[in-house]
Amino acid sequence: MSLTTTLTLHNGVKIPKVGLGVYKVEKGTEAVDTVKSALDIGYRSIDTAAFYDNEKEVGQAIRESGVKREDIFVTTKVWNTDQGYENTLNAFEESFQKLGLDYIDLYLVHWPVTGKYKDTWRALEELYDQGKVRAIGVSNFHIHHLEELMKDAKIKPMVNQVEFHPQLFQKELLDYCKSNDIRLEAWGPLGRSRYLDDPVLEELAKKYNKTPAQIIIRWDYQHDIITIPKSTKSHRQKENADIFDFELTEKDMNKIDELNRDYRTGPHPDDF
Repeated sequence: MSLTTTLTLHNGVKIPKVGLGVYKVEKGTEAVDTVKSALDIGYRSIDTAAFYDNEKEVGQAIRESGVKREDIFVTTKVWNTDQGYENTLNAFEESFQKLGLDYIDLYLVHWPVTGKYKDTWRALEELYDQGKVRAIGVSNFHIHHLEELMKDAKIKPMVNQVEFHPQLFQKELLDYCKSNDIRLEAWGPLGRSRYLDDPVLEELAKKYNKTPAQIIIRWDYQHDIITIPKSTKSHRQKENADIFDFELTEKDMNKIDELNRDYRTGPHPDDF
């Protein structure tokens, strides 16, 4: 078990279980240094988006890292204002140029924009058929969005990336995705650090001689959820990756599950 440990998507493509998210990482030097540092530590999955405005830097860092392109899994996303069939194809080309890579590993619909996400998905299916992306998926989709999408989809989403952390343990969605062979991926897995002082997490951190952040990332890992904690600091990136030398008991997993409060740090997918 390590940062190269993968889960297999329903089309056979493998995705690392733990990666780096770069939301709100400033474009320019900060973004380049953040990605290079992560790759140097051993991260092999980088998650960006058109909306983050740092795709160019992510591509630059990958090229300058010395790590083989085929060993890195790169995700980006189409933004809400670019949705619709033609717009999405154009938006993809823009992301593609900014990243400067030969292909993208995973392309996601960033939010379920009403009246548009089905046409957006058609464009993603086309990009997949053309071999420009190795896998396609969605982000911030509830069960009803997935059901609606799959009524007309030729290809089922391979990933659904959603806000997911102990205070937003979306068990129904997790079970639905598992039963439909859609991999769930957690953004904001640490709840934007807003409750790392929770007594349960602190108690478990003491028990396992780990930090509350490491307890949460390990919890994701054992739930078979792809997780992409963000940090610009090298020592934090190392800390977030240091989760492979212990295992939470079933009882402790349940304790963390029970922290759910349906508490969101970001918008609700029905009201964004």
